[in-house]
Amino acid sequence: MPIKILIADDHPLIAEGIKNTFENLVDFNVVATVNNGAEAIGYIEKHLVDVALLDINMPIMDGVECAKEIVKNHKHIKVAILSMLQESSIIKSLLEIGVKGYMLKTIPSDELLLAIKNIYQGKEYFNSDVTKALISDDKSKSFHQYSKKSPLLEELTSREKEVIKYISQGLTNAQVGEKLFISHRTVDTHRTNIMRKLNINNVASLIRFAFQNGLAS
Repeated sequence: MPIKILIADDHPLIAEGIKNTFENLVDFNVVATVNNGAEAIGYIEKHLVDVALLDINMPIMDGVECAKEIVKNHKHIKVAILSMLQESSIIKSLLEIGVKGYMLKTIPSDELLLAIKNIYQGKEYFNSDVTKALISDDKSKSFHQYSKKSPLLEELTSREKEVIKYISQGLTNAQVGEKLFISHRTVDTHRTNIMRKLNINNVASLIRFAFQNGLAS
């Protein structure tokens, strides 16, 4: 069954361009393109949707409010953001809401396809520019290294610590794989195990852990 995707973006040309990325691909089916969050909610209440791909700045109901509504009342739907906004405070607030992915609109088409597949499977996906925005902000403002390291460090293998280091530098799974001479699927498996061991569920928390425990350098 193809992944049923709803696109919410108030710029028709952009929405059409995003839709075209999925055209004629058997694994994907864009079931609707709407202009704002209210229209997205209206559609979701009447039709089956697997992934809601939302812009942030939209009239009537923006992407943040729409994401809150979907995560709260339509838990079977995975929510992802596709935006030009790169502000770490917005990204963090959406992570806290429960959004599964955040990509910039500059993302290559093939990476967007990969992102949607990952998000549909319940994984998280943040393209490298988004991760770098979180790192840049948190290096200077939020995260400080603790003198006392977390006892959870002992739960991690040396390879998992290497994976954390490269993820905290903003590298994608494929780029981490190149660094460590392993496949991106193996990196994804390590990442899943790391999240489980640390009891965290988003990239921002992983980056925070890396900086606080000296794994980011």
